[in-house]
Amino acid sequence: MTRLSCFITGTDTEIGKTTVSCAIIRALVKKGLQVAAMKPVAAGAFESDGALHNEDVDALTKASNMSLPLSLTTPYLLKTPIAPHLSAELDQVVIDNHHIVSCYRAIRDQADAVIVEGVGGFCVPFTDCTDSAELAVQLALPVILVVGMKLGCINHALLTAEAVRSRGLKLAGWVANTIDPRMPFCDENIHTLEARLNAPKLGTLPYLESFADADTFLDLHRLTDWSL
Repeated sequence: MTRLSCFITGTDTEIGKTTVSCAIIRALVKKGLQVAAMKPVAAGAFESDGALHNEDVDALTKASNMSLPLSLTTPYLLKTPIAPHLSAELDQVVIDNHHIVSCYRAIRDQADAVIVEGVGGFCVPFTDCTDSAELAVQLALPVILVVGMKLGCINHALLTAEAVRSRGLKLAGWVANTIDPRMPFCDENIHTLEARLNAPKLGTLPYLESFADADTFLDLHRLTDWSL
């Protein structure tokens, strides 16, 4: 296992996994490492210049300092922006976790660090019998949880942390991401999570219009099971 690999998950979809993934990638690139980005499953593709693109995948690729084929970094780029098992069915493909793991290993052998961003929440289905949580187990990577700060986030975060740990995975850290700048008692919610998640908080991201300087709000030295 590459010693700096990790799996990024979140309390929900659209809560900033890509923002945090790009921030971690940029922070590691600044340390002089060769950093690969992987989003194994991405739902919501558009065609540009004769190729399929996805906003999250493009952002991760831009943040990385490695040039790798899309077939490795995103083996399942699905067209319709809905739950991946439904999008895969529309595209008439079957998401195979074993193939994703093989792609990850091929990337790992070339990189100093691999940042793997999940899709949706931690337990989102891939097929009738597989899901994102199973993929995380098969990759056997430490998990970083992105908590989208909004009403209900405490319950979502605690349940996700429980799901991660119940599968024998290490919750290596978490990030509070301010997705609702008008959220009441945001600081109090963060303090509650600090007391209950039993994992280091790697930073609090303010409401950001772009990924550009998100890495300045993170403290990766607080990660557990991660040597910098």
